[in-house]
Amino acid sequence: METDLKHYQNLVDKLPKLKKEIAKVIVGQEEVLDEVIITLLAGGHCLLEGVPGLAKTLMVKTLSEVMEMSFKRIQFTPDLMPGDIIGTEILEEDHSTGKKFFQFSQGPIFANMVLADEINRTPPKTQAALLEAMQEKVVTYGGKNYPLPIPFLIIATQNPIEQSGTYPLPEAQLDRFLLYIKLGYPSEQEELEVLEKTTGTYKPIIDKIISAEEIIQLQQLTREIHLDSALLSYITRLIRATRLENSTVPEVKSYVEWGAGTRAGQALILCAKARAILKGRYAVIPEDIQYLVYPVLRHRISLHFKAEAEQIDTDFIISKLVEQVPVHAK
Repeated sequence: METDLKHYQNLVDKLPKLKKEIAKVIVGQEEVLDEVIITLLAGGHCLLEGVPGLAKTLMVKTLSEVMEMSFKRIQFTPDLMPGDIIGTEILEEDHSTGKKFFQFSQGPIFANMVLADEINRTPPKTQAALLEAMQEKVVTYGGKNYPLPIPFLIIATQNPIEQSGTYPLPEAQLDRFLLYIKLGYPSEQEELEVLEKTTGTYKPIIDKIISAEEIIQLQQLTREIHLDSALLSYITRLIRATRLENSTVPEVKSYVEWGAGTRAGQALILCAKARAILKGRYAVIPEDIQYLVYPVLRHRISLHFKAEAEQIDTDFIISKLVEQVPVHAK
């Protein structure tokens, strides 16, 4: 037992080193990086929204390198087909017998870490193929199942500015993403550092910090993190407060069309546990929940036209939930 505890502590101690190594390449964006790592530890997938030129691809690629995980990038376009993602059968010939047969050729989704760039630029049929693989962690083709690598993380990106010629993800498919992460502009000092590093001769050497097998062990440890019954009740009340029929929050009554489902509560629990590990703790605290309630809920609450007319977004509603739903039930 003592050996197991020491082993897990060694794994947890690698997480700060992991972030330090990534910081050689990525300047700032610590919160975004934390949320991507939390997604991985919780065994889910995330949607990353940010304008072009903020190093989304570089961040994901660097993360895969320090983790010894295979990485693939898929650029989504209007003419992309499901077979371009999951793979297709190719006619092969056995040179010894001359017989011909179909061989499945794996697509780019067969990697530990997949960057689905501009997912909203491809038609629903192709989006559905990706989302099915995300959920099932297996690709079915020609009646056969092909398991995807483990660990498996999809990071899908969206450009929030240009919406012409896009296919927005339906709410039911958005719900499949564990977190909806917003990537903002860097601070002035961070931007200065980025410009200095990327326009000179600086070429960092990236060390591999953690293996795919160790990530799997950390994912198992995440589920064992302690969550007090009072905090479980708090999460339940937060989720239920997003729904019109249960909520006592005035802003929910005024602006929300429909609230979050039970999957939101599951996501919030797992992510809070993952953040506890990331912070070197073995128990969840209220801060973990209040920090993660934004990326967990912002794509799981639907606002009606009145909110849009008054420029109210889901983050505003979530802030009111955090303010008005007490940690301890009265």
